[in-house]
Amino acid sequence: MINPPLDVLLDKVGDKYTLSVFAAKRAREILSSGEMVVDGKPKKPVSAALGEIASGKISFQRSKGGIK
Repeated sequence: MINPPLDVLLDKVGDKYTLSVFAAKRAREILSSGEMVVDGKPKKPVSAALGEIASGKISFQRSKGGIK
C-alpha cells in the first residue's frame, strides 16, 4: 500500500502531473536544505515531500509559467 494514498494526494493537488512536479521540486529543496516540515524522519526526500503534501503543511501557487 502506498502511504500516503494517491487519492488523498490528488485531492490536495488536482492532477498527477502537478503532483509529480510539486513533489520533485520539494524533494530537491529537502535535499539541498535538509529541512522537512513533516513529523518523523522518512528515509527518502520524495517520501517526505509526499507526506508534507498529504498533510497540507506545504502549498503551491499556479502561474502561467509553472509552479512557484
